[in-house]
Amino acid sequence: MTKIVVIGAGYAGVLATKKLEKKLRKKKLLGSCEITIIDKHPYHTMLTELHEVAACRVGEESIKMDLKKIFAERKVNVVLDTVTGVDFNSNTVEGKNGSYDYDYLVVAAGSKPTYFGVEGAEEYSYKLWSYDDAVKLRDRIHECFRLAADETDINKKRELLSFYVVGAGFTGVEMVGELAEYTPILCKRFGIDRGDVTIVDVDGLSRPVPILPEKLSNKVDRRLRKMGVDVVMNASVVGVGENFIKLKKGDEVSEHVAGTVIWTAGIESSEITSKIAQEVKSGGRGRIEVDEFLRSVDHENVFVIGDNMLYTAPGQERPVPQMVENAEHSAATVARNIMVDITGEGEKESYNPKFHGVMVCVGGRYGVARGGMANHQINFASFFAMFAKHFINIIYFIQVMGWTKVFSYLMHEFFTIRNNRSFLGGHFSNKTPSFMMVPLRVWLGAVWVFEGVMKIVEGWLQKPMLEGFFGGANSWFDSLLGRVSPTAVDAVSAATTEVADAVASASTEVAAAAPAGTVIFDWNLGLFEMIFVSGTDLAKSTISDFAFKIQVPFVDWIVENIVLSSDAMTMFMQGLIVILQILIGLGLMAGCFTFLSAGVSLVLQAMFVTTTGLYLNTFWMIFAGLAVMFGGGRSIGLDYYLMPWLKSKWKKVKWARKWYLYND
Repeated sequence: MTKIVVIGAGYAGVLATKKLEKKLRKKKLLGSCEITIIDKHPYHTMLTELHEVAACRVGEESIKMDLKKIFAERKVNVVLDTVTGVDFNSNTVEGKNGSYDYDYLVVAAGSKPTYFGVEGAEEYSYKLWSYDDAVKLRDRIHECFRLAADETDINKKRELLSFYVVGAGFTGVEMVGELAEYTPILCKRFGIDRGDVTIVDVDGLSRPVPILPEKLSNKVDRRLRKMGVDVVMNASVVGVGENFIKLKKGDEVSEHVAGTVIWTAGIESSEITSKIAQEVKSGGRGRIEVDEFLRSVDHENVFVIGDNMLYTAPGQERPVPQMVENAEHSAATVARNIMVDITGEGEKESYNPKFHGVMVCVGGRYGVARGGMANHQINFASFFAMFAKHFINIIYFIQVMGWTKVFSYLMHEFFTIRNNRSFLGGHFSNKTPSFMMVPLRVWLGAVWVFEGVMKIVEGWLQKPMLEGFFGGANSWFDSLLGRVSPTAVDAVSAATTEVADAVASASTEVAAAAPAGTVIFDWNLGLFEMIFVSGTDLAKSTISDFAFKIQVPFVDWIVENIVLSSDAMTMFMQGLIVILQILIGLGLMAGCFTFLSAGVSLVLQAMFVTTTGLYLNTFWMIFAGLAVMFGGGRSIGLDYYLMPWLKSKWKKVKWARKWYLYND
């Protein structure tokens, strides 16, 4: 049995484990190989989103993913333990709760803040490098505003409301930006004057986020100042106390009141990595030196990835950066190289990452980025930078936890966003109470039931009628477009709410009106044609005279060669349409399987608009279907009881867990 042990469930560790398991499964080697991932937490944390929780833009549950859910139905042993050491002689990982033998070891234990020996920094400052850190900092910020609201001593009040963020790199800028964006909301909530709040971002750097081009750094600087942040560069922190911070600029040291100091000034390898680094060749801040295949230069069966690796790529002057994209790339390389060792097939891959850019958010509404291809990158800001940030996050979530996390992310970042703090504002946020949709849902359902019943009355279950249904509509449109003589329009049965029915049932009145009709536009776009007409003179038209159709050749072929291929098929399709309309209507009226009912409703409407067209006075059914589709049956409907029960059962289905086909 080949044993692979991964230390750490951060970005690199989780991805490496998933990729290894997938490769072993494809090679059918999981019976002879065992993968174990060890972490002291039962969840994977989105470290790049901690600032959003700390400043209360999203809920704390949004930044963590349960490891058991990530590796559900995969042959991965998830072990909750704190690793205390590694015995390279016996190939054993030592933990507080036990020992774990390995044939291959992957060190991906991540990092922790470094304080550079600054007096009082570790003791008196709040850090931002874990889920717990974010929650504690959020509670601290709220506590400061709550206490300040009742404080009568102006000096004490200003002390409580003074926030210093140490560090102007990625984490520091994103934290101070979130705090500055959240401050006016807190001031309004607690009745505090914004002028009493002090927010300072301080760093020994010459400009914020120096890894960015100077032009983008300047944009970040201006944005922070516009938000009320005092940006202090070229100043180092030399001391932190319970209610003060000491800054050194040049030869001058000054002390400032600071009720809350947030430390984001740098990182070093985690405790266990630093301990391992003492036994192997390593570099500054506990990073372990690796060869081109990401193996420790001292042990060929020990691989190091993510923040823990010290490696300079060919042609580069500096080691690879400690950022998420490096974690992703290194995880893939190590997964491949371990597989080559196990199977003896192929060649190991040298690590030569091509990074696609960096970006930084300044609050939830603004960001800057430099990205593109590895050798050709451009600068972009504001909407496009924020869009790129969310898109990249979604790509990562697809790799880690698929649909369930993507849906959760969209809910937290857009559909339930707090205080409109999104680059899209609150335009997509759920603000309309769902019970307000009940009358619309019931009425839409009643209309569908009516349509189905009327088709039964018209004889849809007794004789083939679809040929006239489709033919009458096509002839009517063709006559308006001048493609056939108006007298060729067939008279069919009485109109219903669908223009599909109304057009098909054109009768002598529609035929007589056809010559007076108006073509508003007829756009042939190759794959399909868009037609918008009125059945009468434009000046005399009402909304019930306007008809819209999308002519799709492929759909026409299906109708001609499948739907109308025989009387038996035609009767089957007619019966199916009638049954669907009645079932859709009953489902919507009862609020039962509302998502499915609304979805099928939209499918039928799409079918009508591409075969017979729709009058504008029935387009409301499309918009109503969209409106009630998500959660429309959770208020005064059976879905209120049915969906939670089904959800609890569905989450236990093995393949649903494996492919993350559920949401929390």
